[in-house]
Amino acid sequence: MLDWGVPIALCLLVLYVFAARAGSPSGVYEVFTLIEAPKHTLLWALSLLGWLLVPAIIGGFAGHVITTRIGSVKSISANSLFRQRTWGQRLRPPGLIDDLRPYFHGDHARQEFVDAWVRVAHRNDWKRAQDHWEVYVRDIMSTPQYAHLDRRECLRQAQNTSKMGLLFTALVGLCIVCERRR
Repeated sequence: MLDWGVPIALCLLVLYVFAARAGSPSGVYEVFTLIEAPKHTLLWALSLLGWLLVPAIIGGFAGHVITTRIGSVKSISANSLFRQRTWGQRLRPPGLIDDLRPYFHGDHARQEFVDAWVRVAHRNDWKRAQDHWEVYVRDIMSTPQYAHLDRRECLRQAQNTSKMGLLFTALVGLCIVCERRR
């Protein structure tokens, strides 16, 4: 890709510069992206390149996104994938991500976490803190490190790991979810 990409990009840049000098840069962009019809020879060449390259660029980007998404899905070995669950695991309902309000009156570690997470990182916005807590735990549970665990054990370990990881950033007033959503 890099072998052909650099010369094509250089030719496109030279053609774009010459066409922009003959017309306006916005007009060249509109012809390249096939919004407007070309009016002179340089714009016809640019229009043809746009007709060929724009779908290729969009397709390449979409392919990259899809490949990355498929590659980030949990990888579960065949041995653990078809392992039969015990009766206790089958009958027990799935766990829920903890509500943070009871943490306020919990033990010292829970109080410290909820104080830093809600009061410091989210400036006493309980609803947003709960939402970001659930998003973070859900994302932690989707990592390959927890793929081999039972549903309840996965939830328990993901919440414990999340509390430890988020406490440090929350003490300085940062929320990872808030930062990623900006």
